[in-house]
Amino acid sequence: MKIKLQHLCILLALFAGITQPTTQFPFITPFSQNGVLVCSNLQSGTVASVQWASSLSGPWNTNWAGLDAVTVNSNGTTSVSVPMFYRVLGVAQTNSSPQFTSDGMALIPAGTFTIGDTLDGESDAISTNVYVSAFYMGTNLVTSNQWSGVYAYATTNGYSFNTDGSGTTSNEPVVWVDWYDCVKWCNARSQQAGLTPVYYTDEALTQVYQTEEVTTVYANWGANGYRLPTEAEWEKAARGSLSGQRFPWGDTISESQANYDGNTGLFYDSGPNGYNLVGGYPTANGTSPVGSFPANGYGLNDMAGNVNEWCWDLYAAPPYPAASPYLGGTDPRGPASISTGLHVVRGGTFYDYASNSRCGYRGANYPGNRGSNLGFRCVRKQ
Repeated sequence: MKIKLQHLCILLALFAGITQPTTQFPFITPFSQNGVLVCSNLQSGTVASVQWASSLSGPWNTNWAGLDAVTVNSNGTTSVSVPMFYRVLGVAQTNSSPQFTSDGMALIPAGTFTIGDTLDGESDAISTNVYVSAFYMGTNLVTSNQWSGVYAYATTNGYSFNTDGSGTTSNEPVVWVDWYDCVKWCNARSQQAGLTPVYYTDEALTQVYQTEEVTTVYANWGANGYRLPTEAEWEKAARGSLSGQRFPWGDTISESQANYDGNTGLFYDSGPNGYNLVGGYPTANGTSPVGSFPANGYGLNDMAGNVNEWCWDLYAAPPYPAASPYLGGTDPRGPASISTGLHVVRGGTFYDYASNSRCGYRGANYPGNRGSNLGFRCVRKQ
């Protein structure tokens, strides 16, 4: 005799460690004829348990003994108490749980956040609310090895660069790359992956940007290819779903959390003083392998320290971003042009104090400049 399990009568879920209001509640799909229980909206990587009981009051059991060896009586029938109630105990999934793609990107969810400095009085980072659409960002800075792979493809497919890039080891950030080369490299990576390039040399978006340093680069924001983050995207991602904190994890920093030059004279720096041994500066290049420190709430590494990251936006200050329509509202992308020609860099570096590694701190550099402290990471639209 085949015992057919009964449909779900009740679901009880244990929400462990959930602090965000964006919980997706677990849901049990009613049993199909093959008797398979499916519970969705549980957090990936956690362990759940399925329990059963013959009555709602329990007792609740975690083994199925009694159903796998039922004795058939003399009249050819069998009688058994079939569980009537089921529950799943597990960790509910939340929207803040990192979600990753096969090309090394993490989903940054859409939403409004407070951009700028709210703690230390940065004159060029006056806080305001900005809405940013969902996008994907590389969990790591572009590494030397990753750069080299795309570079080899690009230089045999019509691209030229000002430098071939460099890095201490294959798994450390590529450095000595200027803004122009990063933008062209993003296009090459897009074409290599069969995606639509984002950057062009003409306003009609017909000439893919591949060579030289052009006066104006035009972006096709609807393209699905790789690109540099806007400044607003970078800061939203860096904060890792936290609000009003100095760093991607909270208000203080230590050298177990990022690669920077420790200075306990800053009240929010727990030190120790001096350069981080992970990077080895000044005797070594100073960069640390990507993933050397804990990721933030979105699963992103090195959003503080290691190397500065090129952003798309031209740098304008003051004010920032108060009374600046190009940095307010929805999906701001910076000014169309500015006399200084500076582009925004974010994140701080291995030889800067922690003040430069704050989420709200803004740096800038000329797009043709290169250095051992300049790298980048990619984003793409959702």
